[in-house]
Amino acid sequence: MTDPVTLEIFRHLFESAAEEMGVTLRRTAFSPNIKERLDFSCAVFDGRGRLLAQAAHIPAHLGAMPASVETVLARFKTWRDGDVVILNDPYLGGNHLPDITMVSPVFTSAPGTLSLSKGALDAGPPDFFVASRAHHADVGGMSPGSMPLSVELVQEGIIIPPIMLCEAGAIDEALLELICRNVRTPDERRGDLNAQMAAHRVGARRLQEIVARYGLTEAIAYAEFLLAYAERITRHAIAQIPAGVYTFEDYLDDGGMHPLPVKISVTVTVSGDNMLVDFTGTDPEVYGSLNAVPQIAQSATRYCVRGLIDEDVPVNAGTFAPVTIVIPEGTLLNPHDGRAVAGGNVETSQRVVDVVLGALSQAVPAQVPAASQGTMNNLTIGGEDSRRGALRGFAYYETMGGGMGAAASSDGLSGVHVHMSNTLNTPIEALEMGFPFRLLTYAIRRGSGGAGRHRGGDGLIREFEFHAPVSVTMLSERRRFPPYGAQGGQPGLCGRNTLKRASGEVVELGGKFSLRLNPGDILRIETPGGGGYGQL
Repeated sequence: MTDPVTLEIFRHLFESAAEEMGVTLRRTAFSPNIKERLDFSCAVFDGRGRLLAQAAHIPAHLGAMPASVETVLARFKTWRDGDVVILNDPYLGGNHLPDITMVSPVFTSAPGTLSLSKGALDAGPPDFFVASRAHHADVGGMSPGSMPLSVELVQEGIIIPPIMLCEAGAIDEALLELICRNVRTPDERRGDLNAQMAAHRVGARRLQEIVARYGLTEAIAYAEFLLAYAERITRHAIAQIPAGVYTFEDYLDDGGMHPLPVKISVTVTVSGDNMLVDFTGTDPEVYGSLNAVPQIAQSATRYCVRGLIDEDVPVNAGTFAPVTIVIPEGTLLNPHDGRAVAGGNVETSQRVVDVVLGALSQAVPAQVPAASQGTMNNLTIGGEDSRRGALRGFAYYETMGGGMGAAASSDGLSGVHVHMSNTLNTPIEALEMGFPFRLLTYAIRRGSGGAGRHRGGDGLIREFEFHAPVSVTMLSERRRFPPYGAQGGQPGLCGRNTLKRASGEVVELGGKFSLRLNPGDILRIETPGGGGYGQL
């Protein structure tokens, strides 16, 4: 018999373990991207690799992290306390190369039999697993920040298949040195990787404390109850959606290396308490980095379904069970191995949200808002900083907020990260202290939200002046196709990127570019507004 009070206690115990992992990772990280922007995620899995609890971190990370754990468990069969597997290969469970994932086993009892092959005590199958995924500001590749205008995966950075970084608590220093030798900021990378490992130790300790207090049998039993409870609530929410077939399509501005728009199409079929989400009709994979591995579309779809549930449901493997996702091979959302994917994780994921919500808005219009800005406005800057004497290499990465789509009951928020990006901004003080550039403008882009009974949120203006020669790469969307309005509301304004050179010349830039800039040059980013909701 399940006790509802105890069920809620275990839910928050497991979630608190993931949350404390996140606190540890943030406080011990070196890079502003992790410690200031919070571009990381942490989660707890059961002994079978099923997502059990997650912290309120990045949707693009968390919905896809189960694929990483599944890949790791298929490859590694013997585990010891203190093991840590590292990976970032998008075609083996990753998102894109800057997102480095770690997976660790958690044992809550003393080791048992002696493993002759390893010469150490084998603890048997783990009781739980913990995992973290952090966006590292540089992992090598053809441009600083590792978010290049690429056409193949090898151009985007070092590719790490699932490999043991830590065995029984002993770090493989040769592997760590190999990783750090292939990046532009080795000290920062080493610090961030150590922060992830520290987070895993904290997560393991908290799970061990839970089992020490309640016993392993009860902890595992309530883990199963939580999975079943989440599935039951999700099925109930889906059953409230009118049965039917709903289709929608939208476009990326281009594929990254060609000017033609790229279609993403979806058909959502609701039948009873089940949902089928089929991306058949989506354009083929592209010659550029906007391809997205299947777990990106899965993650975005799961995010949309979770948004339809009014109740405070725990997000775990049970939440995903009623939803079947079909993604044809060879398309933008399921490319062949080796295709470039740096932009797919950040930009294509946002458009997948737009099309899935667009389809669902036909079924439940009062529950689905207009389109938000539909981009993460990814900016990477790299070069050498001489402000403290000797030249020091640096790599900077950030995403920028924009307008949120208006809803049936409210205006959209302005200047916020939306949907698959749940990060913060980089504070101006941290930016100017750490890098040789400054912000001339950081403001709301007034009037960029779409009109309607409820108005879409406004975008942002962020203007950078450079004090040293730098390489700059921008991956942004909604510079050509605006965020759509809903139920008669007007679309938000498209974004805009411009460059004012030190000579005074002003250059209109596209949504994706890679440039070498000089001291005195000013880059101005204007992010899109959200769509409006309802007729005026």
